[in-house]
Amino acid sequence: MKIAIIGAGFGGLAAAYDMRKAGHEVVVFESANYVGGLASGFKEPHWDWSVEKFYHHWFQSDASMMGLIQELGLQDKVIFPRPLTVMYFNGKFYPFDSILNALRFPGLGFGLNKIRFGFVGLFLRLTNNWRALEKVTADEWMLKWAGKQVYEQMWKPLLIGKFGPFYKDVNMAWMWARIKARTTRLGTFEGGFQQFADSFAEKLREMGVEIRLGVPIKFIKQNQASGSLNVDVESFDKVLVTTSPSLMAKMCPDLPENYLKGLLELKSMGAVVMVLSLKHQLSEQGYYWFSLPKEAGFPLLALVEHTNFVSKDHFGGDHIIYAGDYLEVGHEYFSLSDEELLERFIPAFKRINPAFEKDWVKKVWVNKTNYAQPVPLVNHSKNIPAIKTPIDGLYFASMSQVYPWDRGTNFAVEIGRRAARIMLG
Repeated sequence: MKIAIIGAGFGGLAAAYDMRKAGHEVVVFESANYVGGLASGFKEPHWDWSVEKFYHHWFQSDASMMGLIQELGLQDKVIFPRPLTVMYFNGKFYPFDSILNALRFPGLGFGLNKIRFGFVGLFLRLTNNWRALEKVTADEWMLKWAGKQVYEQMWKPLLIGKFGPFYKDVNMAWMWARIKARTTRLGTFEGGFQQFADSFAEKLREMGVEIRLGVPIKFIKQNQASGSLNVDVESFDKVLVTTSPSLMAKMCPDLPENYLKGLLELKSMGAVVMVLSLKHQLSEQGYYWFSLPKEAGFPLLALVEHTNFVSKDHFGGDHIIYAGDYLEVGHEYFSLSDEELLERFIPAFKRINPAFEKDWVKKVWVNKTNYAQPVPLVNHSKNIPAIKTPIDGLYFASMSQVYPWDRGTNFAVEIGRRAARIMLG
């Protein structure tokens, strides 16, 4: 078969790998002039490693990604440093990267609250019955079982930060999936995620996969006479689209109305991420990941000092900072200039290190996307579009379909390979 894959993110590349291994002719189309999708990166001339545009890391439990890396023979390039994650409480940051540190965290109070926090975490780790949890919102479930103090200190800021005005609508299965699937051990690839994407693409090319960069697809239509699919003017037996639901709907207007309606009704949050190179270390304690509650007046969700995770030597001595937020489409951050956004974020940097001055900033890069975090509503499983669309030979695999799991490169690989299995029949 001759197969087209639209999108050279990790899901599209993983599907291409399996379909080429099965002996099929595979062409990957990517509108950008690089592979990697939302996990792609960039590099300054004096850096040895790239930096992701939207922050990414792997968890030690990411079985789909680690399995693929093993198959590609790249496992010796994966590293798992041990960075420090901190939580905010009453003007101070406290380590929160282990069970012991969680129990010491003063924001949970004492006695019953810590017991409830522990039991809720244990229950969610042990249960597999996520379908029961998707029938109720995380807001309701956590208030009932974790209690008001634990919920408001721990889980509510996360929900508000991730989902903004939709935080009360998100179902509990989403929270279950985060706690179930994630570990405190965080990993990356030597050279950065772009290095992994480039290495993966090179292996695909060696296998005979054609990757066409800088080629945006305008439409996909079925040829009624032959039954094949036209990707713009080229004919294919089968097509897999790995873009956002809205882009899928735009490219494939001939999809039946109910499938199109399902695509367009899926809610998602966008993301705005500022990357900064600094002259000096921001966190003098060497903290890596700061979870910042909006209710405490922070203008962003997370601040990540990347060079407290991997050495600044990989970046010519620059200290690399990520300042990011998930935001509803249309939020003012999407229209602010880089300089205006920096002015908004500087007070947060000063709260982390009062010595911070604007002249510490060497350079700023801002990346924005309208499609970064799907919003899973109550009973969301009935809203998930089928991978096999109603048009014969046309398939769709996106991060909106990895539910109940949360978006990320591990589940992009999983759904890409699952789509390939379905296509191969």
